[in-house]
Amino acid sequence: MKRLPAIILTLILVISLSACGLPSNPEIKQPSHITTSDNEDGAQQNEQTKEPSQAEVTIHETVLVDEAGIKITATGLESDAIFGSELKLLIENNSGKDLTFQCRNASINGYMVGTVMSVNVASGKKANDSLTFMEADLEACKIDAIADMEIAFHIFDTSNWKTYLDTSAIQVKTSIADTYPYRYDDSGNLAYEENGVKIVVKGLSEESSILGPSIVVYIENTSGQNLTVQTRDVSINGFMVNATFSCEIAAGKRAVDAITFLESDLEKNGITAITDVELSFHIFDSETWNTTVDTGAIQIAF
Repeated sequence: MKRLPAIILTLILVISLSACGLPSNPEIKQPSHITTSDNEDGAQQNEQTKEPSQAEVTIHETVLVDEAGIKITATGLESDAIFGSELKLLIENNSGKDLTFQCRNASINGYMVGTVMSVNVASGKKANDSLTFMEADLEACKIDAIADMEIAFHIFDTSNWKTYLDTSAIQVKTSIADTYPYRYDDSGNLAYEENGVKIVVKGLSEESSILGPSIVVYIENTSGQNLTVQTRDVSINGFMVNATFSCEIAAGKRAVDAITFLESDLEKNGITAITDVELSFHIFDSETWNTTVDTGAIQIAF
């Protein structure tokens, strides 16, 4: 068994952490031209219901995959790992090929979250390893305890990278799944709601990323397709700037993410305070890359 080189894992972790760790209540001024969704009931529920502690959460040993010479068993859940909660896995490879195992489209309690996992298992061998759910992402989504996980495995030939098996979505419920108070905070200013996609601007955070300030967004996907949301034609205070944003959202899931601006762009244009942002969203099918919609320009004032 071999892992990705340490430097690659480090880069993955930096990217994951820089996009998350968002403040719980970013301030935002009401844009006059963006419709505001009415979310008072959801906000009240969030305040009144207390989640159980993650330390109380357990899972039963469960076979997740058993096909094509591959067997993956979930053996436990560790809540206090260094980068986040870890789903412990026993991977058995009897496929006749040396394979690499990764994870795609992971969600916790209905929210998309970042993961770290890449495990090489030689033919005829086994590996005890883990799938890490990034703590920064859980905090951004206000998840204090894991009630259910949904994941899919991407398995490919280690030597030539050809796909060996892409599993369907697999749900793993924990010991608190039946009593967990599921809640989704879509409070903020509605920027777009069509084609089964809802995008809410939650606020401007100047300290959410090592790259620069970010706009925090909530995205909901009820389209029935796995979608990716990106930004185009971004300007700040009238100056064109680069934005870092690409959010994959599986069908029926939600995400809290950040549109991050490069501090170097702001400095180059003499921008010391962000007062207005203009951008459009490019939304496409994550599997076929076919465009779902390119929105018109959306203006956000702070």
